[in-house]
Amino acid sequence: MRRLGRLFALLRPHWARFALGTVALLVSAGMGLAYPQAVRFAIDQGVRGGSREVMHQVGVGLLVLFVVQSGLTWFRHYTMSWLGERAVADMRRKVFDSLLLQDATFFHSRRTGELVGRLAGDVAIIEGVVGSELSMAMRNVVQLLGGLVLLFVENAKLAMIMLTVIPPLTISVMLFGRRIRAMSRVVQDRLGETNARVQESLGAITTVQAFGREAHESHAYRETVEHAFVDSLSLARWRASFMSVATLSGYLAIGVILWLGGLMVADGTLSPGSLTAFMLYTGVVAVALGSLVGMWAALQRAAGATERLFALIDLVPLIREPAQHVPLPDSVLSRGAVSFEHVSYRYPTRADHPVLRDVSIDVTPGTSVALVGPSGAGKSTLTALVPRFYDVDEGVVRVGGVDVRQLALHDLRDLIAIVPQEPVLFSGTIADNIAYGREGVTRAQVETAAKDANAHDFILAFPDGYETLVGERGVQLSGGQRQRVAIARAIVKDPRILILDEATSSLDAESERLVQAA
Repeated sequence: MRRLGRLFALLRPHWARFALGTVALLVSAGMGLAYPQAVRFAIDQGVRGGSREVMHQVGVGLLVLFVVQSGLTWFRHYTMSWLGERAVADMRRKVFDSLLLQDATFFHSRRTGELVGRLAGDVAIIEGVVGSELSMAMRNVVQLLGGLVLLFVENAKLAMIMLTVIPPLTISVMLFGRRIRAMSRVVQDRLGETNARVQESLGAITTVQAFGREAHESHAYRETVEHAFVDSLSLARWRASFMSVATLSGYLAIGVILWLGGLMVADGTLSPGSLTAFMLYTGVVAVALGSLVGMWAALQRAAGATERLFALIDLVPLIREPAQHVPLPDSVLSRGAVSFEHVSYRYPTRADHPVLRDVSIDVTPGTSVALVGPSGAGKSTLTALVPRFYDVDEGVVRVGGVDVRQLALHDLRDLIAIVPQEPVLFSGTIADNIAYGREGVTRAQVETAAKDANAHDFILAFPDGYETLVGERGVQLSGGQRQRVAIARAIVKDPRILILDEATSSLDAESERLVQAA
């Protein structure tokens, strides 16, 4: 419950709606507890007394209660479901916002498919519990407590017999619940591995097919699915055992009560109506208790999922905003200046192998500087230090004379545009991808940037022009076309600092000359 407490804390802004739903729940559940009393009255006063008037009164009264309760049930269910869905939506947003703030090193050590699986699978588990089962659980708690009180009102002796079921059931709930929570976490981890495998294979489908590795990928995926299946079966066995113990306890209690209560009716110490009402209350308590037992198992799964999601929300990125950021100098807003002063850096996963060691470079405004060297020399790493995708281990990177670690991340990155060697486009239109470089950009500015990137002509050659869909990661375009769209996206930003990481590697010589001139 401590883990789930943070989830329920998301409902605090909507306390008024929660209060209304709770009132409707209490009244509706209270009406449900009145029905056995109506049955007792009908049997003892109407059936045994032969009074048609009493039966008419009971029938009309129950009809009115049914109508009112159905309206309250609808309101309660809708309100609680709204609250649950709101909490789940807020949870999704918080997880995604947290992931967007993580540094590049975080994503290098985790597979995207696993993270997507958490955002989809874990949230789906919570959605099922909070969205609908929470409302049912609250109703069952009210009916359980109300039913127990009324059982003692009807017959304290039989009620004590009924209560003998609860201690062993509580113990079984605690023992089974812990095991179920641990196994649920294992199942979700397996599903995360499965999602990661799917995303990797389908994201590189041309490579898989080019090397004839379809059978290998199918076998690997089948193995991860089978592992998840075996773990899910173990979880199902524990949950089934859990439910069977709870069900057996409830039925044994009902059987004993029916036996002893029947003897009391035969002895004349209990009326038939009272026994009937007691049995109905026993049914109410048994159903409520059984539902809560099932709900407890679901809560255990939700607790595991909540723990995993809040672990993502609580992540503190390595690249953080400075406590007191320095405003950008006016000189930087008009022209960018970059300097590296005795910079050293090594990746956390390769701490024994420095990528950069004591590098010093000055890039003055209005100049172009090329970094030349073999693969792995640290060219891309050096450029990634400017927008703070990584932070230096030693030395300082300055923009406009200010240490980049003292600048607000948004201010710093707003000065910079980057075109990587393998540009990534978003599914959507060509115009959308170019306009992604800056908010509020006009169509005229998009077309101007495309002309500068030598992309305008090939874009107009498409039947839909700038509204042509590029597909996932730009698969509908050639490598050279993707690069020119990415260059246009950088140009439309009108940056003070432009970083080209082998941005023309996929262009022919003539296109490269035109882009360089632009």
